[in-house]
Amino acid sequence: MSSLFNFSLGRWSCSIVVLFAGCGGGNSLSTSATQAASPTIATTAAQNGAVVVSLVSATSGATVYYTLDGSMPTTSSQMYQAPFLVAANLTVNAIATASGDTTSSVASRSFTPNIPSGTLVWSDEFTNSTGANTQPNPLVWTYDTGNSGFGNHELENYCAWGSTASPCSTANPNAYVGTDGYLHIVAQQLSTGVYTSARLKTQGLFSFQYGRFEVRARVPEAQGFWPAAWLMGNNILTDPWPACGEQDVLERINAATTPDWNRGSIHGPGFIGTPLGTNYNFPSGQTAAGWHTYGMIWTKGSVSYYVDDPSQPYVTYTTSSISGLAGAAWPFDGGQSNFILLNLAIGGDYPGAPNAGTPFPSQMLVDYARVYKN
Repeated sequence: MSSLFNFSLGRWSCSIVVLFAGCGGGNSLSTSATQAASPTIATTAAQNGAVVVSLVSATSGATVYYTLDGSMPTTSSQMYQAPFLVAANLTVNAIATASGDTTSSVASRSFTPNIPSGTLVWSDEFTNSTGANTQPNPLVWTYDTGNSGFGNHELENYCAWGSTASPCSTANPNAYVGTDGYLHIVAQQLSTGVYTSARLKTQGLFSFQYGRFEVRARVPEAQGFWPAAWLMGNNILTDPWPACGEQDVLERINAATTPDWNRGSIHGPGFIGTPLGTNYNFPSGQTAAGWHTYGMIWTKGSVSYYVDDPSQPYVTYTTSSISGLAGAAWPFDGGQSNFILLNLAIGGDYPGAPNAGTPFPSQMLVDYARVYKN
């Protein structure tokens, strides 16, 4: 039921109803507001009790914020950007906001997987039993594409699976899972100065915060090749590189050397060059062209790298590692999860251009990508 009141004020004749006032001047004012829909906290199974959590609000255009420490989220909390792995005992609290709406009620869900340290909690094993080359799992992998140079004046055109945008071709894919059970990232030279390759990433599809990450890979070694396995923060959309942080697990350039090497680095505000990068030298008789496991151990305040043996990190960086670096800020404990990138770059300022001895096509092979609980 509503009540109607009539009155006169000067030349305006007005009516007031409980929910709104309408005046002879043609103006109306709503006194009610819509509340954004509370986020849904959905899960899909990962491995050994871990789950991948997705957050979504039914309100169109809503932004979701969340916490993992039991605190109540606000618009200063972590913004949801992509599904993230939950392998620890914790509580996800989330809210949604949208322009013109009031903030949603808090959605909350507790997880108690009780997973022991060292347990495999997520992986892509690149299995393929189809009898033909197949697309990398589209629920996990998407692609950077084009030939923008990617900040390093690189020469390759990055091609997605199924792309027919010139010079990409479905007849000669640059990324596929072979019948051998390996991810193939293929560097090709189509004509003088025209190169294609692939850069796969889990951005927007899968991410994790803390844990032991590793890839087992075999990389090509020749002038102009730059294979890499690395991670960046989901918050890259709101906090552009280097504020989002970068963790380089596998990275090397050009032909094999004696000793041969891999470089583990971290990058963030105030350390975007090479002050926090360390070479691992392979034992005598080994090169990066053989199969090796490249790993990272990420805990709060610490990033360590290893090759083949997780009990023997060859370098550990901590928050104290950036002391004395002008403008440096540690970006790896801001609450964001990180996504994975796998790529084979060609040319650019760092490796230099290929030469007459660089073999094409050449491939970076990846046996698996895995995350273990710390």
